[in-house]
Amino acid sequence: MDQPFSKDMLPPESTEIILESISDGVFTVDHGWRITSFNRAAEEITGIPREEALGRRCCEVFRASTCEEECALRHTLDSGEPIINKSVYIVDAAGERIPISLSTALLKDERGNVVGGVETFRDLSLVEELRREIEHRYDLGDMVSRSAAMEKLFQMLPQVAASEVPVVIEGETGTGKELLARAIHDLSGRHKGPFLGINCGALPDTLLESELFGYQAGAFTGADKDKPGRFALAEKGSLFLDEIGDISPAMQVRLLRVLQEKQYEPLGATRAFHTDVRIIAATNKSLGALVQEGLFRQDLYYRINVIRLELPPLRERREDIPLLVDRFIRRNNHLRQNKTVEGVTAEAMRLLMSYDYPGNIRELENSIEHAFVLCDRPLIDVGCLPEAMQAFYRRSGAGTAPSLNNAVQEAEARAILDALKACDGNRQKAADLLGMHKSTLFRKVRALGLTLPPATRRK
Repeated sequence: MDQPFSKDMLPPESTEIILESISDGVFTVDHGWRITSFNRAAEEITGIPREEALGRRCCEVFRASTCEEECALRHTLDSGEPIINKSVYIVDAAGERIPISLSTALLKDERGNVVGGVETFRDLSLVEELRREIEHRYDLGDMVSRSAAMEKLFQMLPQVAASEVPVVIEGETGTGKELLARAIHDLSGRHKGPFLGINCGALPDTLLESELFGYQAGAFTGADKDKPGRFALAEKGSLFLDEIGDISPAMQVRLLRVLQEKQYEPLGATRAFHTDVRIIAATNKSLGALVQEGLFRQDLYYRINVIRLELPPLRERREDIPLLVDRFIRRNNHLRQNKTVEGVTAEAMRLLMSYDYPGNIRELENSIEHAFVLCDRPLIDVGCLPEAMQAFYRRSGAGTAPSLNNAVQEAEARAILDALKACDGNRQKAADLLGMHKSTLFRKVRALGLTLPPATRRK
């Protein structure tokens, strides 16, 4: 009869051979935080030779973003609880920041006594590179989208930016008009100059005039020195006039003169000043409709409306919601070092995909930030989202589930195919990129009925 296997049957050097052969970095520490072992992969990832690492305190070698305040190994040694796949950054010997996932556990001797701790870590540089490669195909500056309407907008934007003509951006509140204006500026020949913005609808005429054109000393009581306006401060750059549809007829006349003559007069000035500024205007209303109603000057409309760009509301580009949710989660993870959220539950995603977002992208971003405050689990659930969304979800009932499921499945299918394409068909790399196990990837592929592209065999 065969003898059952026991770890005692392994020769003493087997553990060291195994540790040297794996691709994950592994090191152990004693109770004084001195490194007692350091495998080959740990040398390669950190760039620090084993001889230099052994005997030193782990924080001097393994310089992680959590070492000072939230040391994972200290948490495990204090509580006895292991940490699994926590995403952090380390700084290697060359001073480069390396993204890794780490896990910790107690190190015990043969009698079960705790003699220190063990930490394993995996280099995620390739995963991050692939993630950025995928995102790069869908983003422009701080904007991200995979919808057909936005893709068309992204394609024409370099040509729009290269020109010097005024641009009008129309779109509902919260659709990202200022982000689009900044992208135009960043892509233009004026990118080294300033980009300044002002909300025209938030200021009364007298204050708006002062903010745009500035004033000179003595122009009014209290004006004891010159103050430059936005036109002066934005010289050689771009000026973003948000909510231009709300300005008064009198201010429209002054703005028209600036656009026609390239000159403006500060309050109290006795001469005009030349300006070299590109105007990018935005409105949540239809300027054409305002002209028809007599609320906006026709000559000013045709002066600024040389190129018109329209941003669709989020409810018309629902395929972008998973991309935006992922971006907002990673941004909050970066800003809130004491929390790590991995994603959202399937039920929460159904809610996010079905909601109409009267506040558009800004509302979605605020909702994820709201969830970060309340969420104490790896995945954001419906209960962590704002009450308005939860009330909508309760009203919608189960009857909307099939169509919502279709939307979620469509987003999952697209994400899987994009990941496989970026990884040249490599299933394991695609699974890592998507943050799931390889078997989970295959299960989703079968459930979605996808036809996978052939894997490219290359070293």
